[in-house]
Amino acid sequence: MKDNREIAVPSKTKEILARHGFTLKKSLGQNFLTEPNILHKIVQTANITKETNVIEVGPGIGALTEHLAQNAAQVLAFEIDQRLLLVLEDTLQDFDNVTIVNQDVLQTDLVEVTNEVFSKKLPLKVVANLPYYITTPIMMHFLVSSLAVDEMIVMIQKEVAERINAEPGTKAYGSLTIAVQYYMETEISFIVPKTVFVPQPNVDSAILKLKRREQPQVQLLNEKAFFKLTKAAFALRRKTLWNNLQHTYGKAPETKAWLQECLEKAAIEPSRRGETLSLEEFARLSNTMEENKEKHELS
Repeated sequence: MKDNREIAVPSKTKEILARHGFTLKKSLGQNFLTEPNILHKIVQTANITKETNVIEVGPGIGALTEHLAQNAAQVLAFEIDQRLLLVLEDTLQDFDNVTIVNQDVLQTDLVEVTNEVFSKKLPLKVVANLPYYITTPIMMHFLVSSLAVDEMIVMIQKEVAERINAEPGTKAYGSLTIAVQYYMETEISFIVPKTVFVPQPNVDSAILKLKRREQPQVQLLNEKAFFKLTKAAFALRRKTLWNNLQHTYGKAPETKAWLQECLEKAAIEPSRRGETLSLEEFARLSNTMEENKEKHELS
């Protein structure tokens, strides 16, 4: 008799793991969700339809993949753990619109792989329960890629979601906030308690929804220089902007003269702290620094 229970039902999850003799690897951040209602809510939040292609990272035993496959045109899932390939072959055997790729997503040419897998060019969304230990690198890999991702709906550590969604002047605001909000509009959709995972992690998770901006939030002369500046501003959290800039760019007289002039021209007080500057202020300072480099003979 056909087993119609969803993969995420605790008893079915247990049976699948036992059947395949699968043991979880802590080093890969494997925590499997065992609450189907949350999966329904994720798919609803992501607004997945048959006119949507979806990328998933870390499908595990296929609990979320199953829901994505039922609702999307095609699903491409990256799974780094080779031991899970046979498990996924078993759990997702009813779906012909799922492609599992046994690759580290961070080492993948996303454009090349998606062109090979997706037969129709449809709006593309990333929907995933991201491993805590590499959440930020994975998100940034998608954001800086030339792959046209319209939205990302990701389950991540609640604290990281709060940092990404933070406002200037708050404790959570930092270089990660700026890096993500430069590309995307951010919103925390709902909180996922730690109790619905096997094994249970130490902290709660959050569903973070990221929507691609038509244009980056600010216009920059040099993106790389902008991100270097925002990282510098938060290098020593309790220090002033002036101290942090010297810490990163150096204390040579010509460097200090350049920094002083740029802060003045950008109308930013050196005594302020990094977390008080808005994205627009960082952009203004970064562009001023670029414009005044040659004058101070800085490369």
